Amino acid sequence: MAELLRSLQDSQLVARFQRRCGLFPAREDSPGENGPSERATRVPEAAHLPANPQLVMYIGQVAKDILKWPRPSSPPVVKLEKRVVTEYGMPSTHAMAATAISFTLLISTTERYQYPFALGLTMAVVFSTLVCLSRLYTGMHTVLDVLGGVLITAVLITLTYPAWTLIDSLDSASPLFPVCVIVVPFFLCYNYPVSDYYSPTRADTTTIVAAGAGVTLGFWINHFFQLVSKPTPSLPVIQSIPPLTTDMLVLGVTKFMVGIVLIVLVRQLVQNLSLQVLFSWFRVVTRNKEARRRLEIEVPYKFVTYTSVGICATTFVPMLHRFLGLL
Repeated sequence: MAELLRSLQDSQLVARFQRRCGLFPAREDSPGENGPSERATRVPEAAHLPANPQLVMYIGQVAKDILKWPRPSSPPVVKLEKRVVTEYGMPSTHAMAATAISFTLLISTTERYQYPFALGLTMAVVFSTLVCLSRLYTGMHTVLDVLGGVLITAVLITLTYPAWTLIDSLDSASPLFPVCVIVVPFFLCYNYPVSDYYSPTRADTTTIVAAGAGVTLGFWINHFFQLVSKPTPSLPVIQSIPPLTTDMLVLGVTKFMVGIVLIVLVRQLVQNLSLQVLFSWFRVVTRNKEARRRLEIEVPYKFVTYTSVGICATTFVPMLHRFLGLL
């Protein structure tokens, strides 16, 4: 077993996969280089997937800084992403996010919409597999990192599934719920494991957790203040997914663009305001990039900014849609 795990963690395995995909290092790359040269064959950086299950992403991010397993060595691996090269590798949070998103969506919709389960399962497997393979192609993870991320997510989904209904009902059960939604995530982010050197892991974790907290708080605001119509006592019987028409497509794109513009404006406004307040409070020179990395500045401004983004997306964007007659 130990030999199998070592082989799955071997950088040569990742390098061979890259070569089979047609990705080779530039000839002038030196043996001691940590990443691809400017002339190395490159593809655009993989987009960071949104991670709706906060628990999955937080556990994955924290596990990286606790285990401190290195990413694949370069050479022989060609690394196509430079921003996260300072982070540790195990587990792959992209693999965790893809598995969590695809399979929670599958589980949540099978009893509500009528579609072939085999088709939904195939799409979930294909989506998560493509994301996992992309982490190998970009040289960011070993095979063991990816498999570890998938297995951890599978365990978490299995353990939390019986409580999904209870969790959904808590968002409108008590006026004290928002306090827990804000205090607990902020405490977890502020007490994130200390790394030997700076990496964007803590900032990314705060962004993910804060956005999730904002979304949860936004739903609570909607229900508690009755900003949305109350759902019917029982969900409708299994219904077919409505066909996509031109009118639906235009309406969807319009609602998306309106929502994105409002979210970007809120993000920029809250970020600038929170940084100004924190810089003034801690007497830091404005626009000092190094100061942004300090714990007492990075975590609060990230948390406030992306909590606001989550609230905006779930509360103010639907209100704007309703005001514009888009609902």
